[in-house]
Amino acid sequence: MRTPDCEFLNLMIPRDSATALPAFQMDALESGLVAERERALARLEASERTLADIVSYSEGSPPDDEHDPEGSTIAYERAQVSALITQSRDHLAGLDQALGRLRNGTYGVCERCGNPIVLERLLARPMAPTCVDCAAG
Repeated sequence: MRTPDCEFLNLMIPRDSATALPAFQMDALESGLVAERERALARLEASERTLADIVSYSEGSPPDDEHDPEGSTIAYERAQVSALITQSRDHLAGLDQALGRLRNGTYGVCERCGNPIVLERLLARPMAPTCVDCAAG
């Protein structure tokens, strides 16, 4: 996932700080999450179209095309694209959860211990629901 393209986000919140991220940083993180969601949705839609094309092709092809010794099978291609679709849906769900936390005021707060999640972690993993210590433990 790409991090937000904002130079001013390099301000770090100290690990022991109990203060929330400033509004301008939250706005930039939200913009990054929204942009990533749009990209993820476009990837999902493209994968779903590809799967529909594969299914359509397999319905119209002779059964022996499934066993082409020169290339991958239609079933293999279908499985690969299905895995990409599942991955994209999981990614979208994570983005939606992060956006929900942002909008209800809990973004950047660890879901386990309640401590702030440092900006460095949010830039690296914008969907992170936990701080580094809880993620490691």
